[in-house]
Amino acid sequence: MPRLRARGAADAYLRECASRKVLDAIANKWTCLLVDALQDGPVRFGALRRRLDGITQKSLTQTLRALERDGMVIRTVYPTIPPRVEYALTDLGHSLVTLMEGIRRWSEDHVSEIMAAREEFERRAAEEPRPVPPI
Repeated sequence: MPRLRARGAADAYLRECASRKVLDAIANKWTCLLVDALQDGPVRFGALRRRLDGITQKSLTQTLRALERDGMVIRTVYPTIPPRVEYALTDLGHSLVTLMEGIRRWSEDHVSEIMAAREEFERRAAEEPRPVPPI
């Protein structure tokens, strides 16, 4: 359905719209979980890695850098030996907390329904006759 937009306004449905890059940056499971994990204040890298069970060091580093690049996270390095590094949400990052927490909670609340639907889909797919390729 066509949508009317003010001239020059962002429209993520348009291929060249920069808002797609923003959507791509926040529509990521690690971003969702990191924003949620950082909402109460600064956290060190190791603590984030322990909190986000299953994230690799590489994925955590890449996601934190992307969030820092986009102005949602600030990285603070303290001049100690070894250096202590903390990550915290900026005001822009805090504006995502409610949205990301809602997405996380929705997924936790509906996981059993989603998994049952997937199992049913797989069962039906296994029972469907497969087309025979022409000779």
